[in-house]
Parts: sequence; structure tokens; C-alpha cells
Amino acid sequence: MTDLIYKIVPRAEWEAQTGDYHGSAHDRADGFLHFSTAAQLRETLRLYYAGQDELMLVAADTAALGAALKWEHSAARGEDFPHLYGPLSCDAMKWARPIGPGHALPDIT
Repeated sequence: MTDLIYKIVPRAEWEAQTGDYHGSAHDRADGFLHFSTAAQLRETLRLYYAGQDELMLVAADTAALGAALKWEHSAARGEDFPHLYGPLSCDAMKWARPIGPGHALPDIT
């Protein structure tokens, strides 16, 4: 697996949050927070955030997420994705950085 996973969040939603992050309306409807690995980010942006600017990329430490983190298969994309069944705690967040124009990803190293 990987040490860090990533959550894409609209900037306004991210800036309105205080404390733990409980997910978007889509996350809450699905019952878990959707994350991507570094290798999955570009396709996730293309499929689900086309035409959207003002996005943030939030890195989370997989070890700090504990048993609430599940790797589940997406038949639509043919690979396993990290899903968090609970809020993203402040302790598990490593950093949050803006995604640039045209979905230019920040340095994730």
C-alpha cells in the first residue's frame, strides 16, 4: 500500500471547515470519504472534477487512519481505491495544498 492518500476538496468547502473533515455531500451520501492514491489523482480529477477550479489537495497518513480506512475495488475503474469510513481527523492530515489552474497538481513529495 502507500503511506499517503489524497482527498480532492473544493477550496471554499475546505476553508469553511474547522477541525476534522466530514466529507462532501457526495461522500456523506455514499457513507465514506473518497480518496485516491498519487497514481489515481489525474484520472480522478478528469472524471469527477472536469471544469472545476479552486480545488485543494489534502494528504492523509494511511497509518493514522486506522481501521476506518478500507481499500475497495471499483469495477468502473478496475482498481482498488481508499475509502475512509469516518471523518478525516486533524491528526491524520499531513498537508493541504492548492491544485493549480488546469488541474496542475502541487508537489506531493
